[in-house]
Amino acid sequence: MSISSSLNAGVAGLNANATRLATISDNIANSSTFGYRRAEADFESLMLGDVAGSGGKFSAGGVRASTIRLLDETGPLVSTGNALDIAISGRGMLPVRPQAGDGVDPSEMAMQLTRTGSFRADEEGFLSTASGLVLLGWPVSLDGSVPDFPRESDIGLVPVRIDTNQRVGDATTRVNLGVNLPANNTTAGGTGDALPLSIEYFDNLGAPRTLEFSFTPTIPASGSSNTWTLQITDPLQANAVIGEFTLEFDASRGSGGALDTVSALSAGSYDAATGMLSVNLLGGPLDIYIGAPGDSGGLTQLSDGFAPIGITKNGSPVGTMTGLEIDDEGFIQATYDTGFTRRLYQIPLVDVPNINGLRAVGSQTYQISPQSGAFTLWDAGTGPVGTIEGFSREGSTTDVAAELTALIETQRAYSSNAKVIQTVDEMLQETTNIKR
Repeated sequence: MSISSSLNAGVAGLNANATRLATISDNIANSSTFGYRRAEADFESLMLGDVAGSGGKFSAGGVRASTIRLLDETGPLVSTGNALDIAISGRGMLPVRPQAGDGVDPSEMAMQLTRTGSFRADEEGFLSTASGLVLLGWPVSLDGSVPDFPRESDIGLVPVRIDTNQRVGDATTRVNLGVNLPANNTTAGGTGDALPLSIEYFDNLGAPRTLEFSFTPTIPASGSSNTWTLQITDPLQANAVIGEFTLEFDASRGSGGALDTVSALSAGSYDAATGMLSVNLLGGPLDIYIGAPGDSGGLTQLSDGFAPIGITKNGSPVGTMTGLEIDDEGFIQATYDTGFTRRLYQIPLVDVPNINGLRAVGSQTYQISPQSGAFTLWDAGTGPVGTIEGFSREGSTTDVAAELTALIETQRAYSSNAKVIQTVDEMLQETTNIKR
């Protein structure tokens, strides 16, 4: 009966608008929730039977509401004062995992995804949020490289754990030797005295050590030889000679003062392509840049002054961690009071084919589902994913003005459907009164 279908359609309209009201209420309630993605209700009409050829009769099918959370929308980035407040500029999600509880190891719990989080070290050193989400990442090797982990699996991802009391030293692996040797010392009649030079470096334990350099000119019978003998000795190895080289400088008008040729003698090696000497210390090899032939950036022979004008080196003494930051490539870097920085973890970004198909699990976190498709781990700033922003949180995607407008529309639609039910009730009452 058509009048009965009208009653059912009115009831369906009330239910559908109640669903829409629930999504609006949730959106407005979370208008200040970091990382919140607004929900939306879509209406679909229901058809009962075939309208054509129905002899003028029509049965109302009503309406059905379906909801979706719009995860592909992005909220505004809000600046904060915490270096490990993390948000994403662009596509992608952060991998997280709930903290262990009741004896459950975090590594045994399923990976979850979130767009933003305020991470701080807990009592065990894990970077986690107030809601108990632990940040996941790939550990970085001591040389700064990241092992080749699979990108279609969370194998290799571990909870990021920071020892804030750790002390580290950075061994010296390279020295840039910018020194000018006096050209007058290689002329006939010179004394042939060696020119000494001491350079400090840091060993594998962060202790300061010293290498001794000696530049001895070659004195010719007449004219200028423009040739020196470089000898490098290591006090830690009983002053053993770890490098000995013959240095010959160019005296031509175009390249005067630059290195011409370098020959290794009893120890060490020289690469003319890179301009690098290589010597062996007790803790490992040390590269010393003196310049390639024709290059004026390393050793030079000009005028009559001995001038160590550009000696630099890497490495640092033992230092204590003073801070943590994350860069736009997703590397968590520790800073030490010696000025040394070290990469500890790399945080990848997770991407799926259908981000709106992810399953919500609470606290603005989501899990992979059959509707989302399989995930892929990307380096931040590569492929389809955006960059990671520190000192930032992502705001809610709720537009309060739009939601209040939708609230008015929903209220009127709900009232209209209630009016339909009231009208059907009055008509049925009239039908009942016929019998009287």
